Amino acid sequence: MGKIAFVFPGQGAQSVGMGKDAYDSNAAARAILDQADAVLGFPLTELAFEGPDEELRQTANTQPALLATSIALLEMYKDQGVKPDFVAGHSLGEYSALVAAGVLAFEDAIRLVRARGQFMEQAVPSGQGAMAAVLGAERETLQSLCADISASTGLVELANVNCPGQIVVSGSAEGVAAVVERGKEAGAKRVIPLDVSGPFHSSLMQPAADNLAGELSKVEFHSAQVPVIANVHAKPVTSGAELRELLVKQVVSPVQWEDTVKYLIGEGVDTFVEIGSGTVLAGLIKKIDKSVQVISVNSAAAADAVAQ
Repeated sequence: MGKIAFVFPGQGAQSVGMGKDAYDSNAAARAILDQADAVLGFPLTELAFEGPDEELRQTANTQPALLATSIALLEMYKDQGVKPDFVAGHSLGEYSALVAAGVLAFEDAIRLVRARGQFMEQAVPSGQGAMAAVLGAERETLQSLCADISASTGLVELANVNCPGQIVVSGSAEGVAAVVERGKEAGAKRVIPLDVSGPFHSSLMQPAADNLAGELSKVEFHSAQVPVIANVHAKPVTSGAELRELLVKQVVSPVQWEDTVKYLIGEGVDTFVEIGSGTVLAGLIKKIDKSVQVISVNSAAAADAVAQ
């Protein structure tokens, strides 16, 4: 039998109502979500269950809400007795992966992602940064267009390499606007500006990385019980100290999701279990390799159905 990877979604996967059925139907999931509220000192679960969407989409709320939903669903899914050979998460999802691998305690992770969200929101004044999804361009060609624009117009860098033909760029508002305008030069079919509160995963996030480093240094990181495939370089890591350092770098580095999935497949993974809100990662994984099995555990019903 092939190997199994648990993967955890990041920002963009959130939706009002997420986690509610898990809360209502499972004691372990309910305990996790109640703990999130207690640690943060405000009703995060109410916001995730009922909205408003506008408030849930604020980075400092989205990040802990997605983490709590993923870990609540993971607690439910654990009843099936399925054990991963590897874990990985997309951006914020890396924190869920670290909880799943025993590197971080849930209460530490929830505090960290709340702070991470606040630092990311504050790093660049509103309107000065932007992000855009570039569809249909090759990585190398887009990289050289970004270098050209960064030298002439304004900083813009690769932020997420998601799957073939889907790369997100991030940087100054001027730099990203130039990619929107000139994307065709890199072979892009379409460039779609994203509705985000900052230029995430670009070097403009350095103030957030610096602040986050201070918070991370206060938290205990254990050795991973299963290898974590890190966003920064798409390689396996088990050292707690190294995983802590990579979380700082991750804020200012591109998320190498395509390479992460390819690495896992190369290691014999043929089943990916996406644990958390939505089906974003399932879509990306299928675009990388149609032949693998992807199971989305995004609701209590899904966590139960998998066992049947």
